[in-house]
Amino acid sequence: MRFHDRVSITVEDHVAHVLLDRADKMNALDDAMFEAIVAAGQHLHAERGVRAVVLSGAGRAFCAGLDLSSLGNTSRWDGDNSLVARTHGNANRPQQAAMVWRKLPMPVIAAIHGVAFGGGLQVASGPDIRIVHPATRMAVMEVKWGLVPDMAGFALWQGNVRDDLLRELIYTHREFTGAEAQALGFATHVAEDPLAMAFALARDIAGKSPTAVRGAKSLCNRAPDMTVDQILVAESLAQQELMYSKNQMEAVRAGMERRPPEFVDP
Repeated sequence: MRFHDRVSITVEDHVAHVLLDRADKMNALDDAMFEAIVAAGQHLHAERGVRAVVLSGAGRAFCAGLDLSSLGNTSRWDGDNSLVARTHGNANRPQQAAMVWRKLPMPVIAAIHGVAFGGGLQVASGPDIRIVHPATRMAVMEVKWGLVPDMAGFALWQGNVRDDLLRELIYTHREFTGAEAQALGFATHVAEDPLAMAFALARDIAGKSPTAVRGAKSLCNRAPDMTVDQILVAESLAQQELMYSKNQMEAVRAGMERRPPEFVDP
């Protein structure tokens, strides 16, 4: 399935592969790419059988960031496209291109190679997990062009990237490598073959109870905005809903019988 001739989705064994597919432009973000990324993410919301998602880029790069040729179109953010307008829940369209992966009910794993600059780094920051090739070139690039990071980066990096390091990287737009990214907080893992590792992890997740995994992702997403008391209640409510459910009982039976579980998708 293709979206705006920029992004494709394939699904196999409960794992969806979302491919940014504008290789001739290093998957740079133009209007059609923004629309395609958001549409692909929204499509996956309704896919019952998808238990994990892998997000990657075609060609030489994950995403080179904003297509600079689009900056000359001063009317592109007028009216409903105003950056201030909340067109996608709590986000505008560019923010949703990163946030849609965090909002999906199933885990998303980004496989990052080549280049992840500016908006591309923010799109890569939306997934739950990021696997980066050590030679990847990465940067919070916006200040170089007289802008600020505005595609949900501040929300997504919070808690992962140390505050003073993040400020330095934003103010200077200094490049760093994939090998450095894990220590800085931008990567979960560094691997020579990020895509292979992403698929292996996605298949592992897809073999777990989809209702439990979705419940855990929901708690992970909500916990930073809750008090300790609210977290304790949320944990209990989620657990009460899962306990003795069909998938929970199947997980126990399969474990005791030493066989692969057969889960029902939510």
